[in-house]
Amino acid sequence: MGFLPDKPLTRDVLRISTPAVAGLSFQMIVSVVETAMVGRLENAKVVLAAMGLGSLASWAITSVFSSLATGTHVIVARRYGERAYAGAGDVLNNSLLLSLLLGIAFAIPGYFFSYNVISFFSSDPAVAMAGTGYMQWRFLGLLFFLFVVSYRGFFNGIGHTKVFMYSAIIINLTNILFNYIFIFGALGVPAMGLTGAGVSFAVSNVLGCLFFLSVTFLPRYRRRYRYYTRFRVLKDVLRQVIKISAPVSFQNILILLGFLVFVAITGMIGTSQQAASQVVITALFMSFLPCFGFGVGAQTLVGQSLGTGDKGLAKRYGMETARLATYFTTVLGIIFVAFPDLVITILTNDAGVADVARPILRIAGAAQIFYAMGIVLANALQAAGATVFVMRIEVLTHWVVFLPLSYILGVRMGWGIQGAWLALPVYIVAYSLLIYRKYQSGSWLSMTV
Repeated sequence: MGFLPDKPLTRDVLRISTPAVAGLSFQMIVSVVETAMVGRLENAKVVLAAMGLGSLASWAITSVFSSLATGTHVIVARRYGERAYAGAGDVLNNSLLLSLLLGIAFAIPGYFFSYNVISFFSSDPAVAMAGTGYMQWRFLGLLFFLFVVSYRGFFNGIGHTKVFMYSAIIINLTNILFNYIFIFGALGVPAMGLTGAGVSFAVSNVLGCLFFLSVTFLPRYRRRYRYYTRFRVLKDVLRQVIKISAPVSFQNILILLGFLVFVAITGMIGTSQQAASQVVITALFMSFLPCFGFGVGAQTLVGQSLGTGDKGLAKRYGMETARLATYFTTVLGIIFVAFPDLVITILTNDAGVADVARPILRIAGAAQIFYAMGIVLANALQAAGATVFVMRIEVLTHWVVFLPLSYILGVRMGWGIQGAWLALPVYIVAYSLLIYRKYQSGSWLSMTV
């Protein structure tokens, strides 16, 4: 991958990716603000560790279904490239149906078994108790979250990523507002602590769902894609969405369960180390989420190009998007390595946690530079339907390389928290190189969706 950009392709990539990057960056801001608010509660070490486990546990479960965005996005982009607009509308209808069924089926048991899930990964009962309410409310918001996911996949697939950006602004700004109200207590609402962050998640996703619903009734979309006027349960469409989404679901849950195991490994080293790891994981979202925004651009442009039959252009779009994403992670990586306190002081005012977080943030900052290429090219491969391959590479590098190595270095060899985090750059480099090798082979260009 060359260093200098291809200007004509860059314009297209930025046109599609920038709104998605902006939307996901708002999500990043909420994560940072939420962690900063929680980090200023009493007993910060316990509530930060609880939030880390609660958010990772609930996201590990909800990510099984949030991959509907990928399946919807990939198929809609292909249909858009083929100029089959009504077919794209059919994909949205059936994606919403899946969201409804899955949301109802899993929100209720998730609510009642939240304590069991979080206590399984924590050896400290105080941590499990602190995180249960937070996790329960995240499950209550699951149905509306999944509707948002389906709508997002549709609008990204047709290239209207600004709609996603506007929804992210609404969801995340209201999330920040409600975080303050429910966490600390305001406007007559009692202070709920960490549980309040879960309430805020649920309420903000209801508002996001209402926004998407209102946009779909605009004539420019309703007349062209004809979704609500021709609602049909199409087994072939459902099968396609599930076929593409299922490997992504499995991949997502293994990533997040893997990070749960990793946080548990850091807990073996100490509570301060576990809390510091949560701070660093939150900081990493500052680079990962915008990279996923570039991944959205890659999926849209690669998918639409394959729909028109231009395989060469599809491959070039993927590489150009990866190049631009690497520029972004390089800048943030330099900040993480050279000025870690600029990031840490935003997330916590606990001096002990900050001292532990400083060296491991430098390790993570250097490693994440290489992750941009892996994320973007993996999204490009998924746009072609190669979701099983991407899943296999993730399983291999995460569970066979990252987790065992972090345990060996951090616990067995006694290198402590820095040793555990040294496994991260090994995992990231291995993942990105394997994805790049597949992408360069071009074998994915002939896949059908």
